[in-house]
Amino acid sequence: MKYVLITGATSGIGLALARVFARKGFNIVMVSSSEKHLVRARRSMNERFENIKTEIIVQDLSLAGAAKRVYNKVSEMGIKIDILVNNAGYGLIGSSESIDMDKDEKMLYLNIITPTCLCKLFLKEMYKRGKGKILNVASTASFQPGPYNSTYFASKSYLYSYSRAIRHEAKGRGVQVCTLCPGTTGTRFFQKEGINTPIWAMSVGKVAEYAVEGLENNKEVIIPGTWNKIFRIIPSTLKLKVISMMKIKGH
Repeated sequence: MKYVLITGATSGIGLALARVFARKGFNIVMVSSSEKHLVRARRSMNERFENIKTEIIVQDLSLAGAAKRVYNKVSEMGIKIDILVNNAGYGLIGSSESIDMDKDEKMLYLNIITPTCLCKLFLKEMYKRGKGKILNVASTASFQPGPYNSTYFASKSYLYSYSRAIRHEAKGRGVQVCTLCPGTTGTRFFQKEGINTPIWAMSVGKVAEYAVEGLENNKEVIIPGTWNKIFRIIPSTLKLKVISMMKIKGH
């Protein structure tokens, strides 16, 4: 039986992805910092999918060395990961100098360092086996700077660029790397930032379906929804002004 490892798997896009993959017959390894949320998510998965195994790993991915600890735990379980999904992430709203430095640093570890290290660790195994898939969850935020959300937007730009680069390296070695760039999605992301979820947000289920379909078709960049695709090609200077106005108003 094949395994998918999903970070940030207890809610939002991560949990929706777990359900789509389970429906397709994959066993799931769920990673999150909250044991309580992991146990609840595993119970939900077991009730929905009787023939699927759901393993859990409790790990705060915003800490140094987190990726190595996750990798070692998977090795101890004797599991081979067929698909790695780097989904965990969050953002912080405010002017750059006003955001707490420690919180910003943790966010950078979560959004940049940990997914990079997980890719490096699992790519080596995938190359040895001559097969495997990686789905990195970036954002439409990858396509331009984001005033008053500067570090988050920059971190997603990094993940977008890094993913496309290692995809090129993986060509011819049996491994595919795809990048998911969802737009506004109905998750707890906005609540964590202290603002209301926009009414036009796409459902997590729909984003997950887009993502898995794109991964199956080995699509380099997966952008769910027509408006999000259009948003990508709008000049970045114009988007920068609009985003700045939205953040000020929302905050």
